[in-house]
Amino acid sequence: MEGLANKVIVITGASEGIGRALTLALAPLGGQLVLSARNEHRLRTLAMEVESVGGASLVVCGDVGRQQDCEALIATVIERFGRLDILINNAGMTMWSRFDELKQLDILEQLMRVNYLGPAWLTHAALPHLKASQGQVVVVASVAGLTGVPTRSGYAASKHAVVGFFDSLRIELAEDGIAVTVICPDFVVSEIHRRALDGEGKPLGTSPMAESKIMTAEECVQMMLPVIAGRGRMLITSWRGRLGRFVRLIAPAWVDNLARKAIASGH
Repeated sequence: MEGLANKVIVITGASEGIGRALTLALAPLGGQLVLSARNEHRLRTLAMEVESVGGASLVVCGDVGRQQDCEALIATVIERFGRLDILINNAGMTMWSRFDELKQLDILEQLMRVNYLGPAWLTHAALPHLKASQGQVVVVASVAGLTGVPTRSGYAASKHAVVGFFDSLRIELAEDGIAVTVICPDFVVSEIHRRALDGEGKPLGTSPMAESKIMTAEECVQMMLPVIAGRGRMLITSWRGRLGRFVRLIAPAWVDNLARKAIASGH
């Protein structure tokens, strides 16, 4: 993983799930990992694990749904290290409710702030420094950013926004030497499912997923690493995600049914 060694790398949503697994996979490669999330205790525990394998990390607590926190995170990185090589926008949240059963419509705003505006704010603050290093922006989107998914309408909307934004940004930054990598995982075992908001805006508390049948965060990260290291354009982690991207052009109802069955089965 030569492309990841000895880099200053910011990882949001680092305290659990994909972010945590990614942190532990990058830790032995040298460089400096900047770990950000809202839960300071989990971040500190993770930082000790990083240190135990010879890695180095800086903990910066913050909420990507707040523009000032995003700007403060990048400012802290530059003040401490003087450069930024890779920004990994991983933090996210989700929902689990039919739209016609939503009682709290501000869920839609929360999803957009965390999943779309947060990465946009962070990337905007980081761009001058990424231009200087000819670095890389990575964003963890979702296969839900490529097709419709029932009970996840607000989540899918925010991830469609992410994919559209970063695909556009890639074109804008082509002459600046900045790589833009979009990761589109299918279902992954993560705390995000337990915290998914129901129609009243309350966390589910338990995962609705058949977790024994879906990809672990560690498996997802092993697919992500070579794509990030190679400054790749996009990764879609599942066969149905890759197939659906093209089949929906000629048989959209088939893809709709595939999404419906995936939600019904939980995997």
